[in-house]
Amino acid sequence: MHFLGQGFATGRIDLGELEVTKITKFERIWSYNLLHGKAKGTTFYRPLGIPDCFFCLGYYCQPNDEPLRGYVLVAREKAISYPNVGCPLGFEPELPALMKPLNYKLIWSTESHGEGCGFFWLPNPPAGYKAMGLLVTDNPEEPEVEEIRCVREDLTENCEICDCMLTTDTNPFQVWNTRPCKRGMFARGVSVGTFFCGICLSSEDQLDVACLKNLESTLHGMPNLDQVHALINHYGPTVFFHPDDVYMPSSVQWFFKNGALLYKYGKVKGEPINYQGSNLPFGGKNDDAFWIDLPEDDDARNNVKKGNLESAELYVHVKPALGGTFTDIAMWVFCPFNGPATLKIGLMSIQMSKIGQHVGDWEHFTLRVSNFTGELWQVYFSQHSGGVWVDATDLEFIEGNKPIVYSSKGGHASFAHPGTYLQGSVKLGIGVRNDAARSKYSVDSSAKYQIIAAEYLGHEVTEPCWLQYMKEWGPTIVYDSRSELDKIINLLPLFVRFSVENIFDLFPMQLYGEEGPTGPKEKDNWEEDERW
Repeated sequence: MHFLGQGFATGRIDLGELEVTKITKFERIWSYNLLHGKAKGTTFYRPLGIPDCFFCLGYYCQPNDEPLRGYVLVAREKAISYPNVGCPLGFEPELPALMKPLNYKLIWSTESHGEGCGFFWLPNPPAGYKAMGLLVTDNPEEPEVEEIRCVREDLTENCEICDCMLTTDTNPFQVWNTRPCKRGMFARGVSVGTFFCGICLSSEDQLDVACLKNLESTLHGMPNLDQVHALINHYGPTVFFHPDDVYMPSSVQWFFKNGALLYKYGKVKGEPINYQGSNLPFGGKNDDAFWIDLPEDDDARNNVKKGNLESAELYVHVKPALGGTFTDIAMWVFCPFNGPATLKIGLMSIQMSKIGQHVGDWEHFTLRVSNFTGELWQVYFSQHSGGVWVDATDLEFIEGNKPIVYSSKGGHASFAHPGTYLQGSVKLGIGVRNDAARSKYSVDSSAKYQIIAAEYLGHEVTEPCWLQYMKEWGPTIVYDSRSELDKIINLLPLFVRFSVENIFDLFPMQLYGEEGPTGPKEKDNWEEDERW
């Protein structure tokens, strides 16, 4: 029987009938170097140092212009305790979890653009089994079947391509990373770290490889509550707000205590919200029947808009990722007010009076921690309607192992580095400015945080009352955006003027009205994976 936390950062993870470990040492097999463009080509690697009784599932590749940091999983078949994996006592499965391929299919080869030749081999699995990845050799001789193992089909899940690693110069051959089709805190698909390749691939194609599936019901590799606190204390980022931002974060309790009001459709007067939010509507879905607004008094309203940095804290949601082989620590920042947008058109920057502003701004970033080692693997930076994963090697750090997160002026989108980021058409230089910079205004999430949810821990974490409020955290207001954009167009030189309709197409839709966002638990990424 497993106890939560015992399998965290031990180097191996129990998936039920299989145990897996991560290989990060590789032997270079072959490189493809592009003749044209800025890309640096791709190198293919064979995993080294595989422990006794473990077997390779596929090879690894990555772009040549990145430090060698990736991994592939290798697996061994466990001695099964049948009640833990749903098999009746006395039952003996007819098929082992791992089997050698029958042979290999050569799916592509080349003698140019690299050092020597490259040959790509797809394992031909026995009936009832799936291949997890491909092999690459530098000669035309078919690999030995001992080199790799296929996995019994019921221990796998479907995967899809993501992140194109290579497109060849002279034909449409492509190499892609793979990931589970179903991702999120309840999904059980485990990424193996291998790649897939082919000609004219699309995201809709059914692949000839699969990912693993975690059938271990206790999520053996996940951290316990004490380990979660240790991770946050060790890796918790410092969030820097822009030096010119006048709309700072606050705690939710400060927002309620300083006059936030709950409105109900059909009623003119708002109701004060108590300190814990226990009088907010509980559960359900956002049906526009309730919303929160700022205080009615002008002075109180302006005071709440500015937030209160001293009270601010990060609200933490801890959840399994990629079948429990990673832990996602999502950190939510609350700001009472999102400021108006600054539009950039060429060299001109124009501060809007209302467009882009709204009451109740929820933004987040997510730390992804490896459950094999406990190391910080990536950070997801949420940026309005999307976001980006950034590897730990590409982050800025403060106080050792703590990343820096830059929150943009007014809109509070998250970025890994300071600078000006454009949301819109980068090519035309038209869009919404996101300015990020270091300043004296910051929150240290390693010290100022509250764990608000960790469903896999059961009842160890008590969720606050306000988290169950699924309605809007601000009122809905529709602007006459057309008149504001007309004014902008009139400021432009004749040779760069656009029609109002074309301008509308270049800016994010959320600019054209003020709509209070829903809270963290109503967001897709509460249960699902981040958008990438």
